[in-house]
Amino acid sequence: MPNTTWTRHHILSLADFTTVEYDTVLQTAASFQEVLSRRTKKVPTLQGQVVANLFFEPSTRTRSSFELAAKRLSADTLNFASGTSSMTKGETILDTAKTYLAMGTDIMVIRHREAGVPNAIAQEMDRLGVHVSVLNAGDGQHEHPSQALLDLFTICTLLDPDNPRVELLKDKKIAIVGDILHSRVARSNIWSFTACGADVHLAAPPTLLPKLFADYGEDRPGKVFLHWELEPALQDADFVMTLRLQKERMTAHLLPSLREYHQMFGITRSKLQLCKPNVKVLHPGPVNRGVEISSELMDDPEFSLIQAQVTSGVAVRMALLYLIGSGKS
Repeated sequence: MPNTTWTRHHILSLADFTTVEYDTVLQTAASFQEVLSRRTKKVPTLQGQVVANLFFEPSTRTRSSFELAAKRLSADTLNFASGTSSMTKGETILDTAKTYLAMGTDIMVIRHREAGVPNAIAQEMDRLGVHVSVLNAGDGQHEHPSQALLDLFTICTLLDPDNPRVELLKDKKIAIVGDILHSRVARSNIWSFTACGADVHLAAPPTLLPKLFADYGEDRPGKVFLHWELEPALQDADFVMTLRLQKERMTAHLLPSLREYHQMFGITRSKLQLCKPNVKVLHPGPVNRGVEISSELMDDPEFSLIQAQVTSGVAVRMALLYLIGSGKS
């Protein structure tokens, strides 16, 4: 484990993460990735602690990944599902969080469809003076820190399997293509990639890529560039991340058709010819095959890092739980 002292009590956003914190997460995740390669994959690091996964919104990868990460660290886990909870009887979100607090929860992993809910719960825990950490597992169109960190870890591990670190991203070109407007993953990845010195090129139809995203690159080592056509974003790109069209969040007709979107912005093997020869493709999932990415490319190990992202998720989330939980009694 790295010797750097971790002082962050909650992990709610990557907007103010330092490069030292990024490196600490990467090095800690690399240590846990080695643990996960052993026959015995469990360590007693968080034995006796309780991790509550409070997911007010459906999830497969993130929820399962956090649950497995907690169990690998020997923590006890509590899992919340809003459809079968007292919230159906009128209980508030804060009262639900306080119920889990009363059960002895040490770490709360929160996902909610509305932005700001994890922050509100963290503020309430701080107001109560309890030593409970809150980890944002995705809130509305705000952020998804753990996903961006596992994406960062996946890329840096590819570049140097023995020593993943942020300096490896300096001057890299990363294209993020798709539904930028509704994507909390894109926002978190913009913060992390630009902090590490990579230039981020966003590509989407104008209805899914407002000009305000150009402000994200201000005063950071890496810069943000906006493209309403795909080709300039892909030109000489080192990595391409494609995003799911979040039709459940679209309240207006923002696209003519899925077929036309795929023709203009769908990632295929032929379109990758514009990129660097060793380009790799990422996708945070779930994937609409044949819309944002072709099935052939998604399953091609020569280009696709999608399964590596899923695998990285457990090690990175172990690292995050360890870093915010290791200082608790």
